[in-house]
Amino acid sequence: MSAIRLLPDVLISQIAAGEVVERPASALKELLENSLDAGATELRIQIEDGGMQLIRVSDNGRGIPADQIGLAIARHATSKITSLDDLERVGSFGFRGEALASIAAVSRLRLVSRTQEEPHASELGCEGGRPTRLAPAALTGGTLIEVRDLYFNTPARRKFLKTAATEWAHCSTVVERIALARPDVSIHLEHNGRTALKLREQSLSERMHSVLGERFAAMAIEVDEPGPPLALAGLLARPQPGESGLQDAQYLFVNGRFVRDKLIQHALRQAWQDVLHHDQKAGWCLFLHIDPATVDVNVHPAKTEIRFRDGQAVHRFVYHSVHRALSRPAGAAPASGQQPVAGSGAGAPGPGSPAMTRAPQQQTSLAGLVTEPTSRYGWTQAATPAHTATAHTPFIAHAATATEDVPPLGFALAQLHGVYILAQNRDGLVVVDMHAAHERIVYERLRQSFDRQGMPSQPLLIPLVVQADALTLAAAREHAATLDALGVQLSELSPTQLAIRALPPELHTVNALEMVRTLLHELRQYDTSRAVEEQRDQLLATMACHGAVRAHRDLTIAEMNALLRDMERTERAGQCNHGRPTWHQFPLDALDRLFLRGQ
Repeated sequence: MSAIRLLPDVLISQIAAGEVVERPASALKELLENSLDAGATELRIQIEDGGMQLIRVSDNGRGIPADQIGLAIARHATSKITSLDDLERVGSFGFRGEALASIAAVSRLRLVSRTQEEPHASELGCEGGRPTRLAPAALTGGTLIEVRDLYFNTPARRKFLKTAATEWAHCSTVVERIALARPDVSIHLEHNGRTALKLREQSLSERMHSVLGERFAAMAIEVDEPGPPLALAGLLARPQPGESGLQDAQYLFVNGRFVRDKLIQHALRQAWQDVLHHDQKAGWCLFLHIDPATVDVNVHPAKTEIRFRDGQAVHRFVYHSVHRALSRPAGAAPASGQQPVAGSGAGAPGPGSPAMTRAPQQQTSLAGLVTEPTSRYGWTQAATPAHTATAHTPFIAHAATATEDVPPLGFALAQLHGVYILAQNRDGLVVVDMHAAHERIVYERLRQSFDRQGMPSQPLLIPLVVQADALTLAAAREHAATLDALGVQLSELSPTQLAIRALPPELHTVNALEMVRTLLHELRQYDTSRAVEEQRDQLLATMACHGAVRAHRDLTIAEMNALLRDMERTERAGQCNHGRPTWHQFPLDALDRLFLRGQ
């Protein structure tokens, strides 16, 4: 057996570099975060060959005193924490003291820095972890760091890098994340001598629009849930019909730090669940603020993974915040002040406006909730052929449209092929898919009824047995109150088995074993679960689909207007339960352009 011996410091740093400096973008991220921690308000970044040849970052921060520059590239040397208390309330981007040492170990590094108190700057070179002598240099203030020939002394590592174009894309993404996290900082980014990004100091809203682009902004819904103890702000982007998705525009920041957190991502997926169609992907740029003492950022050297002390509370807060933002009724004005976008299913007054007031619902039974709209709108079960003429076919504008009391979705003009309602509002033409719209209305009423009545529980005549490991049994014990609130009652039969003794009555027909397994898995993973609600919602969605009006039904103008008014008062009425849009706005100026009016 070989003797145990201490590794050389250079080798230790090279090993650490494998975790901290995965690629050029990783080194760039560490350098930018150091600049921000030093109070920089201006960043100039120069990249060559995707960062493999050169990464240069200069800032106007506080600078490093000459007698501490040597410590700056030493391992586990930092000015950001001094005690365990500091570690438990980390408010800076960096704190481990590994970044510069790791980068210096696998590159040719040059560090120049000057504080306001010093007469001149000082420069230190380092090649493969071996520093040169400190020397005077010229610099007006702040810090400049050059990283050349990354992985020159670890060729095996360099072979794992991709093409220069790919590595540049990763570097660009890092800069965009920093730009979103710190809109108060001006940023100038160059690649191979060409300006790629130039941002002045901006407000958060301006910065999000500058970085995310017009396509994202056009689909944006604002989230603003102030704290304390938790606060969430930012934008949600729902893809328009025909969009391939926005999975590349998903940014999450916790206390200003970009993170990838599975718990929050799960909460976001849950909140989007019934407003996205099939494989559509939503986009978001969200900023969560929380007491630093309740977040562990010391999970991984790359610092993109975190852990919450009370994950269930965070999950619940994020889910409900996003759910509320997505629940604005059809025609509700985007909180960000964006103009209505054709096809977005957004665009008129929000909750609290006169158009949003509504008498309390009187229905007490599910049957009433499904059948009431049928009588309200005069729909019968007999289908009307698509070609059947109706008494209201002529496109005559409703008399009230000349007044200022035009509701968000306007007034009905006619039916088109017994499938679509055509309406006129202030902005132009509104086309409504009457089945999809009615389906959402019925679905939301069913859900509200269940929410008011609570989740009942009914004992099973024959308990069902679930195989469970020790962690699953522990989750069942720890979350017994949560399970009980969901109408699910479990008991331990043995060290490897659980018995399902009661379930909500409407879920007796589902695969209870699979649902409970999913429920316990989510409780283990995320400290919370919506498995029961999802099963319930699927059943309610089926009921709503069967209870909603079918195509080719003959409606009068009054009946069509009644549906439009209900849409304006219904949450998430911009999409049906399957995520398909329920209405589409054709602005008048777009119609004018189509017919070359004024040209």
